[in-house]
Amino acid sequence: MKSQRETAIVIGGSMAGLLAARVLAEHYARVVILERDTLPAAAANRKGVPQGQHAHALLGQGRRIMEQYFPGLTESLVQQGAPLGYGRFFSGGGYFARSPQMPPTLYVSRPCLEAEVRRRVRSIANVEVIDGCDVLGLMADAEGRRVVGVRVLRRHAGASAEVLSAGLVVDAGGRGSRTPAWLEQLGFAAPAVELVEVGMGYASRLYARKPDDLGGDLLINIAPTPDNRRACGMIAQEGDRWIVTLAGYFGDHPPLDDAGFRAFARKLPTPDVFEFISQATPLSDPVSFKFAANQRRRYEHLADFPNGLLVVGDAICSFSPIYGQGMSTAALQVQALDECLAQGQTELPRRFFRKAATAIDIAWSLTVGNDRRLAGAPLPAPKRLLNWYLGKLQVAARRDAEVAMAFLMVGSLFAPPASLLRPRIVWRVLAANLAGPGPTRQGRNQAAHPSLST
Repeated sequence: MKSQRETAIVIGGSMAGLLAARVLAEHYARVVILERDTLPAAAANRKGVPQGQHAHALLGQGRRIMEQYFPGLTESLVQQGAPLGYGRFFSGGGYFARSPQMPPTLYVSRPCLEAEVRRRVRSIANVEVIDGCDVLGLMADAEGRRVVGVRVLRRHAGASAEVLSAGLVVDAGGRGSRTPAWLEQLGFAAPAVELVEVGMGYASRLYARKPDDLGGDLLINIAPTPDNRRACGMIAQEGDRWIVTLAGYFGDHPPLDDAGFRAFARKLPTPDVFEFISQATPLSDPVSFKFAANQRRRYEHLADFPNGLLVVGDAICSFSPIYGQGMSTAALQVQALDECLAQGQTELPRRFFRKAATAIDIAWSLTVGNDRRLAGAPLPAPKRLLNWYLGKLQVAARRDAEVAMAFLMVGSLFAPPASLLRPRIVWRVLAANLAGPGPTRQGRNQAAHPSLST
């Protein structure tokens, strides 16, 4: 039931903020989104989303939740030219086998997806978007125990700071969220921060796409492994384009000149991307992006937190982008917010942060587990055994579609990592490894499936 007396404010108009606003509109009489950028009317890259120029994937769980809140979203994006189909996943020395049970993946650029979601959110009667403004800080009640609004400065000549009152403030301001500092200003402790360094660098370039490229497949995804700390997402997009994103860890970053870009791709563990870009028509120059470390703020561990304030999306947790989990984990967090609000306002921050932490845990364990393995960090014996098994599982996935399906269900956030230890899967992993490693190269329309990356 909506509170006819209260306004909810969302700080940040990117994907997490837009999804939060959609949910809040069901529970509050008025929802206001505050965004620093001047938001474009159509799909376009913008300063506040520098990673928007690089390859993105909407994992299956994320698309399911977004479709729930925005019915017909997939159909609308397909009508705008976003391809719907299958791709190729390379890990453990070869391509995974195709699973006939895996549904098709929607391949869409970040600006196109965000523009469609933003259009739908703007159409909600009780949602207002104020762009071109800075949030200067939080406002608290006289006791300092509840956040009751924000101080805002609009970016136009002669503007002065103003106060916007709210019953709930949701910070979706991204990795650079100022909530930890604002909490300390109010006399609360900032959350502990967990960092896992990766020293990652990206370079992305657009190419023209023809219908028969890759035999009709829409993706080549090359995952990083300890033997190959380079990764790639070559993804079809609307507008008959490919985006090719090359990435490397710990300072091994792709160059931005044409020859260097191709040379980096040539040292990927499969030649398919290099062979494609060597003959394809480029539509842009390479652009770069750097990502220093996975970051998780442990709000769920705080013993004391003000009422009237929540945090979502990258402001809680930001992952190595190569795994493509950011938008989907934001969707899971917003779904958790919806469920918590439906149960009332009592102890809302405590309930939400615990539920959000559960939503984040699977993606976080997958990301930091593999990134620590890539870093060669010393691991206890149980984790070394698990990593050995996962290596064998990826080899088995090259010839066993059921094993590939199990792995991709975890990567798409539909299933917990423990599902890979089911007796039937363990048996199939052992049997497939005894039979041999399976194919390493990709044939026409073979081993196609959704992406786990970027």
